[in-house]
Formats: sequence, structure tokens, C-alpha cells
Amino acid sequence: MFSRSARLYDAIYSFKDYAAEAAAIHELVQRRNAGASTLLDVACGTGAHLAELRRWYRSVGLDADPELLAVARERLGDVELVEGDMRDFDLGRRFDAVTCMFSSIGYVGGVEELDRAVATMAGHLEPGGVLVVEPWLSPDRIDVPHVGAVFVDEPELKIARMDTVEVSGNRSIMELHYLVGRPDDIEHFTERHELTLFEDEEMLAAFRAAGLAVEHDREGGPMGRGLYVGVAPAA
Repeated sequence: MFSRSARLYDAIYSFKDYAAEAAAIHELVQRRNAGASTLLDVACGTGAHLAELRRWYRSVGLDADPELLAVARERLGDVELVEGDMRDFDLGRRFDAVTCMFSSIGYVGGVEELDRAVATMAGHLEPGGVLVVEPWLSPDRIDVPHVGAVFVDEPELKIARMDTVEVSGNRSIMELHYLVGRPDDIEHFTERHELTLFEDEEMLAAFRAAGLAVEHDREGGPMGRGLYVGVAPAA
């Protein structure tokens, strides 16, 4: 998925304040599960959230993309990182908190896969544990036609990433074009990303089916795309 852009990921998203985002996650977890001390970050990517969250939690990261995990390993050192699919992983243990941030849940293929992913994450919660999911866009919140762009201007790295979006059924399909300049080379490549546009009620239903009490802040979250917070029953 990010096979060619994994090493560019952190530069492209350098605008994100991961420290502030992690602090907000920590606060909402502690409000619902005071004393929580273990955390699993699903779809951890390059580990930028985990680099902050490990200040408060004994942390584990999981991602399906080995190229992103390679970057995370360099960043995080002794933090345990596991390659796995959010829909069906089994770590054989539970955590006080599980997070799935930056709209990664959108990469599951439909409602059935959404239900499996949320149930799998919920199954890794301790009693009273907290699941935090930052969604992708819902169908009523995506604007098409659309063109977007991100630019990076570092001394020895220049990136122009431009994307277009189309909608087919409940899928948003993004064609990302990268123009990457380094002192010895300029290259161009493309990536195709498909994310599912879940209705709010589909997200809520997945949490409830997994046995979680769920809250939905539609305007919240780091990117304003909303936030779902589920709490597992106490023992």
C-alpha cells in the first residue's frame, strides 16, 4: 500500500502534531479507565503516535504494511511491533486501551470487515478497556470532484504529492501522484488507495455488536473527521 512512499510518510505528514494528539488520546482514555497502563496501537504506521504514547503506556504497535513497520522499528527501538491485519489478528493478550488512528479503519473493505475489525480490537481489551477509533469520511462528508496537494520543501528533499478522488458505491478511490526530488534524482510514481465511506450508524453498530458502550464525537478527532470511543464492560 505504501510500498514506495513509506520513507516519505513522515515528511509528508510533518504538519501533524503527534504530541498533542497523543496527549488528547491519553486524556480521554484516562477519563474512562483511570490508571490504564497498557496500550495497543492498531495500524500504527511509522510509529509517530507510539513515540509519544509510550511515555504513559507499555505499548505495542500493529500494522499490515511491512515497509511502514520498518520505519517504526527504527524510530521506536525496543517497542514491540507486530505485522498483522486489523480484521483478524490475535496477540493472545489484552490491553487497557486500543487505538486505531488517522482514518486507518477506512481501509477495511465493507461493513462485514468493519464488524470483524472492531470485534477483533474489542477482543483485545481488558475489562473496562477503551477503544479509540478515528474514522475516515462518511458518505455525506466527502466532496467530489476534488484535487488535493501536499508539498515538502527540505534542503535535500522536495515532494509534491497531488491526488484526485472519485466515489464508486461506498468506496472512495484516491490516485496519489508523487514527484520526489533529491540531489541525485527526481522520480515520479503513483499509488492507489481505496477507503470505505462508512455511515455513522454502521460505525456505531460495529461497536455495539462488539459489546462496547460507544460515544461518537462527529466533529472531534485530530483531523475533524470525528472520533468513536468504546468502553468494554467492567469485570
